[in-house]
Amino acid sequence: MDIKGTVALITGGASGLGAATARRLFGAGASVVLLDLPSSSGAAYAAELNELTGPDAPNRAIFVAADVSDEQQVQAAVDAAVGLGPLRIVVNCAGIGTPGKVLGREGVLPLEAFNRVIQINLVGTFNVIRLAAAAMVATEPVGTELGGPERGVIINTASVAAFDGQIGQPAYAASKGAVAAMTLPLARELARSLVRVVTIAPGIFETPMMSGLPQEAQDSLARQVPHPSRLGRPAEYANLAAHIVDNAMLNGETIRLDGAIRMGPK
Repeated sequence: MDIKGTVALITGGASGLGAATARRLFGAGASVVLLDLPSSSGAAYAAELNELTGPDAPNRAIFVAADVSDEQQVQAAVDAAVGLGPLRIVVNCAGIGTPGKVLGREGVLPLEAFNRVIQINLVGTFNVIRLAAAAMVATEPVGTELGGPERGVIINTASVAAFDGQIGQPAYAASKGAVAAMTLPLARELARSLVRVVTIAPGIFETPMMSGLPQEAQDSLARQVPHPSRLGRPAEYANLAAHIVDNAMLNGETIRLDGAIRMGPK
């Protein structure tokens, strides 16, 4: 599907993987809606993107403050996207990676800590999918260069932790494993509406979540990646997301983007 002329809704769009994806799709001619928390730099980043097209061009990037697990707030973001044109691309990048052992130094892991990760990473992702899909199926199908009509593409973000979860990651691994697991049933259901669903499972990437670690820890993690032996770059995630939009045969799949890393137990 051609990116130009579409509207893309990107959660976690103010930083990290989401910001890189927004820039990539914007540069390819899409209008972008950056969904992120009110405390984020989403408004400033949307203004930065709009400056790329010059002062006389209409704004193609907007910021909507929202929590992905809030139904009304996400619906407002979807409505804003529809107001810009045909919503055909959704990229779910919002998420948290709060660690916690079942039996930690301070005792048993509080159930609320587990629930919070699930609520944002899994329930939040599904909340965006269901509301955005309703808007997508209301659009007219468009042809692709290689043939076959499409209405849209939904791209989710899992993690290699879905398959190689480490000690201290039961909540994170469970949430990302569930995102990967629901990819195929969603793709099968939405196929009749000409909407594709694909998930990317990144390895260790240069994101705000990673920048909170000491540099020594980041360097150690980078050395664990077989090739290229470094942290992934958000632009590499964005390039894969753009290719998924372009390639109509990518559907119902979870793609590892990890430099062949297989995480150890800790």
